[in-house]
Amino acid sequence: MQNGQPIIQDLGHMDYQETAAAMHTFTTLRKAHTDDEIWLVEHPSVYTQGQAGKADHLLRHTDIPVIHSDRGGQITYHGPGQLVVYTLIDLKRRQLNIKQYVTLLEQTVIDWLATLAIDGQRREKAPGVYIQQAKIASLGLRVKKGCTYHGMAVNVAMDLSPFNHINPCGYKNMPITQVSAYTNVTLKDAKRGIV
Repeated sequence: MQNGQPIIQDLGHMDYQETAAAMHTFTTLRKAHTDDEIWLVEHPSVYTQGQAGKADHLLRHTDIPVIHSDRGGQITYHGPGQLVVYTLIDLKRRQLNIKQYVTLLEQTVIDWLATLAIDGQRREKAPGVYIQQAKIASLGLRVKKGCTYHGMAVNVAMDLSPFNHINPCGYKNMPITQVSAYTNVTLKDAKRGIV
């Protein structure tokens, strides 16, 4: 690991379940000296339900598959035009607790939005990043033996309509927004800006 920086892997388009399986394998096999990694992914349309997720947060069944995940949090949507950042990080080695780490992830998005003259904020007791009341980035993590997997999803330039069929992250009537509503931006721009 050079200067303690994680290895960045741009995985392009990848199936959610395939990515989740790869994260589990990486986390299970990693050793104390294993480099941390950050995976950048764009998923085909899928709803993912966190391990404590409640089924009634799916408001209407559609042709979009619903996949149960071992991450924290409730239901969310992933799809084309959204940047998913999977963070495979050894918290013990970096001397971070989970609250500090969540704050760090949120701040990374807030700082990138600021470079675009967009005012992103965090909210108490509702992890993620918001623009006014609308959510622009969601977080869902799992920690195993002091190491994180899963990560955050940033809405960049996507079809937001699938969010209408769920209570995003378990919040009824939660408005959802994306970066392209405020400025002309691509997924490639987001990858360069966030990592």
